[in-house]
Amino acid sequence: MLEIENVVLLLVDIQGKLAHLMDRKELLFKNVQRLIKGVRTLDIPVLWVEQNPQGLGPTIPEIAAMLSDIQPISKMSFSSCRNDRFLKTLNDLDRKQVLISGIEAHICVYQTAVDLVDMGYEVQAVVDAVSSRSIENKEIGLQKMRDSGVSLTSVETALFELLKVAEGERFREIIRIVK
Repeated sequence: MLEIENVVLLLVDIQGKLAHLMDRKELLFKNVQRLIKGVRTLDIPVLWVEQNPQGLGPTIPEIAAMLSDIQPISKMSFSSCRNDRFLKTLNDLDRKQVLISGIEAHICVYQTAVDLVDMGYEVQAVVDAVSSRSIENKEIGLQKMRDSGVSLTSVETALFELLKVAEGERFREIIRIVK
């Protein structure tokens, strides 16, 4: 089970023109925004990576605007775990659960998730906040992640799992976010 004190959200490469080529991109963007709002309501830290931002462009404005207090970590490797700055930032948080969201499911999300599992993290891929250019590649990425020990979840499942109870101001705020 996810625990508020032990989890971090990792957003992977939701950038530039590539983001607009994703299968069901409108739903992807909406769900990523819900996820960010939800974890922020619960005071969960967010890590944000960008793949080769000089080549692919910056994170799309509707996501970047929600992260204005956080600096993205630029990377050239497909796996975020092959980036020293990412690893240091993650290690400094001292959390062992990672919710992962972003693009593309079969490349950067997959490779990062598997490397995190290999490093001893409990990883959950947020299926409705992950995409690829084709549904087939998304499905392959999710299958390979699951085969490697990554759990699959959804935005609502993760947020309610973190809440644990149906009471209080945080619960009321999460209900507003997911509706």
